[in-house]
Amino acid sequence: MEEILSEKRILVSEVLKRAGIVTAAFHSNPHISEVFGWERGWDVFYDSMDEDVDDEVPYIKAQEINKKVATWLSSHIEIGQYKRFFLWLHYMDIHEPYIPDRKYIEMIDPSIDLTPKDMLRLFNDVLLKRDVSDKGVVEVMKKLYWAHIREVDEAVEGFFGILRERDLLDNSVVFITSDHGDEFGEHGGLSHDGKMYSELVHVPLVIHEPDRESGLVCDSLVSIIDIPPTIIQIFGLNRVEAFEGCSLFPSEEYPEKGVFGEAVDKHGSFEEGDEKEVHYYREMDLKIIYRERDDSWELYDLRSDPGEAHNIIETSPAAEKMKEKIRPRVRRYKE
Repeated sequence: MEEILSEKRILVSEVLKRAGIVTAAFHSNPHISEVFGWERGWDVFYDSMDEDVDDEVPYIKAQEINKKVATWLSSHIEIGQYKRFFLWLHYMDIHEPYIPDRKYIEMIDPSIDLTPKDMLRLFNDVLLKRDVSDKGVVEVMKKLYWAHIREVDEAVEGFFGILRERDLLDNSVVFITSDHGDEFGEHGGLSHDGKMYSELVHVPLVIHEPDRESGLVCDSLVSIIDIPPTIIQIFGLNRVEAFEGCSLFPSEEYPEKGVFGEAVDKHGSFEEGDEKEVHYYREMDLKIIYRERDDSWELYDLRSDPGEAHNIIETSPAAEKMKEKIRPRVRRYKE
């Protein structure tokens, strides 16, 4: 059973709502539903938990989320003007059990000839069992995952169209990111268990700025915890001390620093019992991983070893310094 969100946690939605900014959320992720307290600070909060879903598509699809967003936006601006708003969408389509519509499979590999029931069987017999013994089957599942990415690409394009049709796009800053990736045998498993390798934690972050005349690629090491402080800055509000991140704007002033990640008390389909914590810290090209379960450490040089195949924890002179970054964070929520 997941825990209710602690009242000590400050959500960006709460900060914005207190400042008089309209807040609306539309998602279909049960782990961040009202049941667990994630509705705090939202004027409108749709989490789909009362909707009927099935085993093949156990979530409300992105296009349906877009329809609800379009309806809400139309009502919000129907009088010809609107208050500033913060809108959050969370699509679940790039997610297990990897059963994309046929049109998206055709975009990736037309030779894949599987019915939805075949794909559900792969989920039950291969993915849930974390069976990576047949590399060909794993590769097929990876392509189905890519097909879901194309599906979400189309949904994102549709969302931009919704903003454009309502003359909102030129006044909107849009963040596009993800909470995690999935593994397809890179480190001996499938899905997204409590691991901290790049295929799981190195996620995209794209920002649409209406006033930007040309594209910009930022090479700084940033984290998604930097998004709330950036949103606060965009709305012209005072910095929130409880937010650990830094504003991403202006990018040339972003401080050079390391980033942290953690899996704390994670209870997924492949975890059992009291799951121990997993942490990582990255600074420049060095990345350290700590697993509480067996008190083990891994250290990788991502420049020379981007696939994280060669653990240098016993030979690197930076090992102890990197360990000291992690140690204060382990079990800090249990104290």
